[in-house]
Amino acid sequence: MAADDTTEVVRVRDVHKSFGTLKVLNGVSFAVDRGQVVALIGRSGSGKSTALRCIDRFETIDSGEITVCGHRVDAPGLDLRALRQDVGIVFQSYNLFPHLTLEENIILAPCAVKRMPRQAARELARRVVAEVGLEDKLQSYPEQLSGGQQQRGAIARSLAMQPKVMLFDEVTSALDPQLTGEVLKVIEKLAAGGMTMVMVTHEMSFARGIADQIVFMHAGRAHETGPAGILSAPRTEELAQFLGNGL
Repeated sequence: MAADDTTEVVRVRDVHKSFGTLKVLNGVSFAVDRGQVVALIGRSGSGKSTALRCIDRFETIDSGEITVCGHRVDAPGLDLRALRQDVGIVFQSYNLFPHLTLEENIILAPCAVKRMPRQAARELARRVVAEVGLEDKLQSYPEQLSGGQQQRGAIARSLAMQPKVMLFDEVTSALDPQLTGEVLKVIEKLAAGGMTMVMVTHEMSFARGIADQIVFMHAGRAHETGPAGILSAPRTEELAQFLGNGL
């Protein structure tokens, strides 16, 4: 079924993943509807980042099914280029090319992957940097930007591909509180604009305020899922302990 025929944009069903003898995902299942923000939370090693990376095929799964925007991600014949045009991902390390200006970082993929004319890509770059509040930094190199500005630049680079889904993997974990606030405001703005997002985060207050659905990962499973209210009234002892430890 094509993504446009349903409100469901991401479907993860009974996904298993091991690294050698280490079982990281042990039957993970959850779904994301169009326009939803889903927050994956849990202790380090619970499988949340691995689950996120499997959605964009940065990791392959051992068994189960993943469908994203109509793409069967686990299929051997997956068109990876088509998938990556529909799905943007931002990591905790900004991954901007240090020898390119912010503008050059942003227009690289639209020109190379979408064959967009360079002038059109430059106009697109101006639009996406405006969305993240970096209008005056287009000609700056990454080393001239703060950590928060680099992370916002990484978000702008993903937005330039005009994705249908955005994935965020602990994008504020390397930032101090002030810079964290800068980045979270950008993500809030994207959510308000209706962007479908899946985010791995340790920012519980942020998740409570922005997420339509919480997926608490524990022992490689989606142990407890529900609306953001489960962070105030967890139904399982494991989630209660996690929240009680302030992790």
